[in-house]
Amino acid sequence: MREDPLLATQAGDRRYNDRLPSVSLADIERRAAADRKFLAQLEAIDRAQLNRQDQINYDVFSRLRSDGLREYELRAYLMPITNREGFHIFFADLPKQTPLDTLDDYENYLARLNAFPRYTDQHIELLREAVKQGYTLPAVVLRGFEKPIESQIVDDPTRSVLYEPFEKYADRVPESDRARLAEAGRKAIAEQVVPAYRTFLKFMSEEYVPKARTQPGASALPNGREFYRHRVRQFTTLDLTPEAVHETGLAEVKRIRGEMEELMREIGFQGGFAEFVQKLRTDPKFYAETPEELLQATSLVLKRMDGELPRLFKRLPRVPYGIREVPDYIAPITTTAYYMPSSGDGSRAGFYYVNTYDLKSRPLYEIEALSLHEAVPGHHLQIALQQELDNLPPFRRFAGFTAFVEGWGLYSERLGLEVGFYTDPYQNFGRLSYEMWRACRLVVDTGIHYLGWTREQAIQFMADNSAMTLLNITNEVDRYIAWPGQALAYKTGELKIRQLRAEAEETLGAKFDVREFHDVVLRDGAVPLDVLEVNVRAYIDAASAAK
Repeated sequence: MREDPLLATQAGDRRYNDRLPSVSLADIERRAAADRKFLAQLEAIDRAQLNRQDQINYDVFSRLRSDGLREYELRAYLMPITNREGFHIFFADLPKQTPLDTLDDYENYLARLNAFPRYTDQHIELLREAVKQGYTLPAVVLRGFEKPIESQIVDDPTRSVLYEPFEKYADRVPESDRARLAEAGRKAIAEQVVPAYRTFLKFMSEEYVPKARTQPGASALPNGREFYRHRVRQFTTLDLTPEAVHETGLAEVKRIRGEMEELMREIGFQGGFAEFVQKLRTDPKFYAETPEELLQATSLVLKRMDGELPRLFKRLPRVPYGIREVPDYIAPITTTAYYMPSSGDGSRAGFYYVNTYDLKSRPLYEIEALSLHEAVPGHHLQIALQQELDNLPPFRRFAGFTAFVEGWGLYSERLGLEVGFYTDPYQNFGRLSYEMWRACRLVVDTGIHYLGWTREQAIQFMADNSAMTLLNITNEVDRYIAWPGQALAYKTGELKIRQLRAEAEETLGAKFDVREFHDVVLRDGAVPLDVLEVNVRAYIDAASAAK
């Protein structure tokens, strides 16, 4: 928590709320040395002598530290930003991620505003070293990079999103301090934050972007093929090769395409797949006319699912979730939606962010699948439950493995079939399109980063095989280019969860209880898929033996 004060705030640990992380080259080298020491201490422990819970602790800790150390060895720290994520984008959301209930909270918030120039300079140090060593992002994904930065460069500090906390105070903040706090906020934004954003914009424009690499794939990086092989193992948590992942993707694309074409026939559509997709992309009836309409439709889906959750789960999280629009400064270049977790102390809800930019790119037939993934029974239910597992050590309550987290999210989309969703065939086609999207990722991500595909080839493959709009496809492909390997986690995790459920159903027969199965999957938090496999098979054996 001390090393990552922002994680501490997210986890509900308020000891470091006046700080930002320190990410200098020296800090990164120091943390790598600490990882080596931790792993040496871990290896001195006889894992076989531990009980099952401590074996899971051992395995999770080992995976987290060894993956982190390998990332350091492969220089991943020289790529601290992507086209849609990074310190400069997150910082603008600080008011929504920080407690602002007391006078001390405001003093801490001001301290973070004033620390932003150092934080910016450290990132520039990393990115400058990246230019020297050849670890830049591809130029193609940096188009429009300036928009999120420029949106924070304001002449009037009271127009900054970071000034919003000074416009309305909680009752516990003394009235006598409010004018002083507001003045300090204006000063910090005008004299620290805005100049830092200007410095970062100048660096990106004059030094980084002109030197960005021309090839989109990670293979173009120094030692890039080994870097990508590591990313495949890290993000899938399995010992898989890029070639094997690519082949799995092609097989899944073929299977899902068959289901899509069968659904087209059930609907009675007479044309081909491309014509059907064109109808979906252009028919006004499939699109909201206002942001409010999109948000209302989303809210209705989730309120319906809230009522069905007890049919699927033995326990539900205590902390609620809400819905927000994706901020304007990032909406044009980010994805359709995303989830921001609740705080670990339960003082702040989780939030499902819906992108209302360019409504013609946000089809209503995707709402059910998208919402079940991002909120419940997907990310909010899983992550909030994990944060409430008091029997887990903190490093497990607030850590995650993408293959588990996103695999659960994709698996959750399918759960809608079991509790009365997707009765509209177009919504069901939207579900299949989302599953196809994740299958395409296996093909496209490995294609770009290991097999030499071009950006255009990746866009065309997704356009040919999904009903996603072209804006979403382009934004997604650029996301894969900027974040090698992450996109592989979704389908890999979902396939493993479905495989284990099928084994449980076949072995247990009438003894199978879906609520019990989900409890087994979720009760240890996010774990590597090999750990999940051991847990589920132990449950199958125990349930089989029970009378």
